[in-house]
Amino acid sequence: MKNGRFSDAQIMAVLKQAEGGVPVSELCRGHGISSASFYKWRAKFGGMDASLMSEMKNMAEENRRLKRMYAEMSMQNDLLNCEGERH
Repeated sequence: MKNGRFSDAQIMAVLKQAEGGVPVSELCRGHGISSASFYKWRAKFGGMDASLMSEMKNMAEENRRLKRMYAEMSMQNDLLNCEGERH
């Protein structure tokens, strides 16, 4: 998983500043981010607190783990079915 330059706490701080009335262009310039990054963060994390953000990331990681596990089991099942057809 790709780790960004900004921690969850930093992202939350930038979003809180924007909610406080700081212009987006000023925030982006001050933190060295693009406006696209800011709006992506706001769409994804807007209205969340740090605990919800952390829980969402944990659930996404668990989902990736389960998908990987399912893919491996599915491949094993396909291999067993192919071997069974040969006999």
